[in-house]
Formats: sequence, C-alpha cells, structure tokens
Amino acid sequence: ILNRTMVNMFGCERSENCHIERKKSKCDFKLKKAPTEEEIKSLEQKIKDVIFQNIDITEKILDFEEADKLFNLKRITKDQNPKVRIISIGDYDDCPCIGQHVKNTSELANFRITTATYNEGIFRVRFKV
Repeated sequence: ILNRTMVNMFGCERSENCHIERKKSKCDFKLKKAPTEEEIKSLEQKIKDVIFQNIDITEKILDFEEADKLFNLKRITKDQNPKVRIISIGDYDDCPCIGQHVKNTSELANFRITTATYNEGIFRVRFKV
C-alpha cells in the first residue's frame, strides 16, 4: 500500500529497498525534494484509508518473462526465479513479493509513520503496522 500511495502522491518509482517486519519497517524512495510535514501526514492518512477499505489480498504466480513485462525485476534473475509471485491488493496495487501477507487489509490493526528522513535524494519512511 505504501509503494502505490507514494507513486500516486509523488510520482516516484516504487521502493527498491523495503523491509517489512513486525517490530519495525522501512522503505526508501528516490525523491527530488523532501516531503513536507503536511505531505507526510497526508501519506499516513491515505494509507489508513486504503487499509480501512477491507480489501482482499491475493497472490498469483507468473512466469518470469510475463512478470518482467509488468514489473521492474532488475533485482532478480530468471535462473534463480523462473516463476515470480505477485501479490495483489484488490485493484489498488500489484507487486512481486516473497514475504508474508495478510488475507485482507482489515487484519492490519493500524498504520503509523514513526519517522521520516530525507538525505541526498532518498526519502526513508519508518513505520509500524
């Protein structure tokens, strides 16, 4: 949800460095300028709005060639991943992912941005779910 919301709000590319864990999570985005405090608050609220829509989350498996036409797969190779798992958050977002996922956004208790920093074109968002 964070990736699609960032793309929608700032016109940036998806995060290439995203770590989602129970205790702490972070994603880095390349931006031309630092988001304002108001934009960060708006980002958090937009993500909460999507979560509260109770959207089903599904997965499908695509051949590498098919997935490569739809997604940036530069961090993986066909030899290592002839099949690619795609996670869909309803019609809101689709992305390749190897991590664990809830079945519906209603399973996410809350989303909170804990800190956000901007350094040399990288906007890092730390959050808890």
